[in-house]
Amino acid sequence: MTWYKAMFLLSTTKKGFSSREIQRQLGLKRYEPVWAMVHKLRKAMGERDDRYTLEGMIEMDEGCFTIEASEYDHKTQKAGRGSKTKSNVMIMAESTVLEDLETGKVERQCRYFKAKVLESHEADGTDQAFEKAIDGGQNIVFTDKSTSYVNIADYVEIHMTEKSNEQTTKETLKWVHIAIGNAKRNFAGTYHKKKKKYLQLYLNEFVYKLNRRYFEEKIFDRLVIASITVDGY
Repeated sequence: MTWYKAMFLLSTTKKGFSSREIQRQLGLKRYEPVWAMVHKLRKAMGERDDRYTLEGMIEMDEGCFTIEASEYDHKTQKAGRGSKTKSNVMIMAESTVLEDLETGKVERQCRYFKAKVLESHEADGTDQAFEKAIDGGQNIVFTDKSTSYVNIADYVEIHMTEKSNEQTTKETLKWVHIAIGNAKRNFAGTYHKKKKKYLQLYLNEFVYKLNRRYFEEKIFDRLVIASITVDGY
């Protein structure tokens, strides 16, 4: 029953539960088994979502997420790319442009998301993560003019780039930046210290629930299925 209770806690809210809070909610004495159990569930979430690929119109950008570092690094490192206090994460969103025929207003409606921790800012790492995330069909991808995306056109039908500015953030890459902002706020209020090697697991949970945002109470059932159908569970 302990596993089912943990699954319920993980799926019952949009925000995450820390392992320490789950331990308290379950009334368990030892923290380590709870930590291991929760991370196994997060791994199952990621493996389940890895089975699906993005298609159609895809937004893509990167965000810098705060990770655990020494006090010295936090005092001396600059924020942004290359900082030892930050980890680079590629976020992808499957979006569709919709136009209101009466008003002419154009909006982007989003379906599925993916998030991948990148080990560097080199194009090779971005290429590998992107190729794995898409279906390989006739896709259109929107990005800014980052040098990390110089090879993206090799994997899609059309690669459209725009200079990174406020308008691009609010329109062309709207859903990607909404996801980045929501993830950062979610993590800041739940996890006080995130080691880089576990960041992907926290992202797995966030994206898993984001992709099932309309499932409501059914998300618990889906998590049970995911936990028993992925390898090693």
